[in-house]
Amino acid sequence: MLVRPLAGRPLDITLPKGTIDSQMHAYLPGFPALDGGPPLPAGDLPTPAQYRQLMQWLGIDRVVITQGNSHQRDNGNLLACLADMGDIARGVAVIDAETTDAELDALAAAGVVGARIMDLPGGAVGLAALEAVDARASARGWMLAIQFDGSDILTHEARLAQLKSRWVFDHHGKFFSGVTPDSPEIAALKRLIDGGSCWFKFAGCYESSKSGGPEFSDIVAVARAIADHAPERIVWGTNWPHNLAREQDQYPDDAALTDTVLGWLADSNGRKLALVDNPEALYGFPA
Repeated sequence: MLVRPLAGRPLDITLPKGTIDSQMHAYLPGFPALDGGPPLPAGDLPTPAQYRQLMQWLGIDRVVITQGNSHQRDNGNLLACLADMGDIARGVAVIDAETTDAELDALAAAGVVGARIMDLPGGAVGLAALEAVDARASARGWMLAIQFDGSDILTHEARLAQLKSRWVFDHHGKFFSGVTPDSPEIAALKRLIDGGSCWFKFAGCYESSKSGGPEFSDIVAVARAIADHAPERIVWGTNWPHNLAREQDQYPDDAALTDTVLGWLADSNGRKLALVDNPEALYGFPA
C-alpha cells in the first residue's frame, strides 16, 4: 500500500516567509470519485491534516487547493477542505456556463478565487468551454488555471490571448511532444506572458518529463528560460499528493523534488517572487 512520507530531511533551500503552494489537492471522507474522472488517490486518503504535516516539513505557509478530477464538477470536497484549512487557503473550482450565481457566491464565500480548465483525459471542463468559463470568472475577478498539452499551444494561442481573466499555464506546460527554449511553442508562451495576463506554474514536472528524475533534464532548460524571461510570472506548487503515483516506487521525495525545482530559479529573489509575491498577485492573497 502506498504511504506518503510527511516528514524527512530539511530542505537545502529555505522557503521564504509567506510561501504559497499554488498546486495541490486534498480529500475528506464522504466524497466518492465520480464517473468521468480518475479514482481517488492510492493509499490512505490524503487529507488536510496530512497536508499540514507536509507544510510543517517543507516550510509552506499558505496554499491553493485545486478541485481534483476525481470529483468532476462537484465542488463539495473542495469546499469542505477549504473550511478545514481556514484563512491560509484559497481554492480553484470547476464551473461552467450553467453554474448559477448562487453557486458562484457560495464558492467565493468559501475562498474560491479561480476556475479550472483541464483539457486532458479525466478533466471535467475542457477548452471547449474556455470563453464561457472566462466570462464567469472575469466578472468576479477570478483567475483561471488552464492545463492542456502545450504542444498544441500554437493552435490555441489566439484564444488564450483574448482571455479577460488572469490565468496560469499549469504543470510546466505539459509539452508532451517535447520542446527546447528555441521552439516556436515557447515563443508563443512568451508572447502570452508578455500580453500581461499569463503566468507559468512550476508543478508536476514528472507528469510530462520523458527523461525522468531526479534531474528532469528535458524540463530544466525551458523552465529556466521562462523564469529568466519573466521572473514576475512564475508560481510554484508541490502537486501533492502526487495523484498519478499508484505504487510506492512512483512516489517522489517531496524534499528532493522541491530542492530540484526551486533550483531552476535564478536566486533567492527569484524564489521569493515565485513563492510569495507572484502567487499573491495571481490568487489574491493579502500581502
